[in-house]
Amino acid sequence: MSVTAPTMTAPSAPTTEAFAPARTRQTEPAGKFRNSDLPVYVALTTLAIIFCLPFFWLTMTSLKPPAEVFSDSWLPSEWHVKNYTDVFKAGPVGRWLLNSVIVAVLGVATVVLSSALTAYGFARLRFKGRTQLFALVMATYMIPGAVTMVPTFLVWDKLNLINARVGIGGWDTSLFLPLWAGNLFGSAFYIFMLRQFLLQIPQDLVDAARIDGASYMRIFWSIMLPLIKPAMAAVAVFEFQAKWNDFMVPLIYLNKPAMYTMSLGLASFKDEFETQWALWMAASVILTIPMIVLFFLAQRFFIEGVATTGLKG
Repeated sequence: MSVTAPTMTAPSAPTTEAFAPARTRQTEPAGKFRNSDLPVYVALTTLAIIFCLPFFWLTMTSLKPPAEVFSDSWLPSEWHVKNYTDVFKAGPVGRWLLNSVIVAVLGVATVVLSSALTAYGFARLRFKGRTQLFALVMATYMIPGAVTMVPTFLVWDKLNLINARVGIGGWDTSLFLPLWAGNLFGSAFYIFMLRQFLLQIPQDLVDAARIDGASYMRIFWSIMLPLIKPAMAAVAVFEFQAKWNDFMVPLIYLNKPAMYTMSLGLASFKDEFETQWALWMAASVILTIPMIVLFFLAQRFFIEGVATTGLKG
């Protein structure tokens, strides 16, 4: 019986390709300006200037003497800062600002929490008729606010909460109730925004928490809420702006000048025979500045929340 000896093969010589450096893709550093971006920056700068012009005109007009309010010049001949001090003398502007803050803060707190909780139910809970119920909620968004204005007023009137006098700290807070308590039931638009954001969160996080024994409310409070802060910030900015600038609802429910919000108080600078335009412009600047400050403070969360909402349906 013969045994065949194994054959030995000489190792092949290494090729030059083995020692060749890996080809790396040339990438430009982040934030580097390119000449091709110049038209984009020019267009954005032009649009920014156009959008800022009305506020610039409003600010300059508020600093003009009353006789120069409608002059052709953009800049005042003299800086009439007295308009701002006269605003606080013409009416309880400080009280109106505080009323606006109370209504806006309560409205934001209630609608963010209620909408987030409802959106969490539609995004993560499995129950019969969920799709149909969500479609019904979205259908309410298509109903104009003017249609529900009278029925809503009748509901508050039947509850005797329109002219009730329950004061806390000197304010009849019950008068503010119709202005923000409706937010306890959420908003269809905000529910949609937050639901789309919640759908992007991996289901594995929920499954792991359920295995560890966490309840659905614990998952919502400890896991979901921290992850949807950008979307909640966007909702908060939207709702704060809506409540801060709202004129029609306070006009319907508030019948005492001391209880006016700032947007409703602006109308008091216009009487039957004369409009105090200089004071009106100064009061408008005072009304606008808080919203500008709020946007810049929440800009990062606001943009992130709007940009990432709706990526997954």
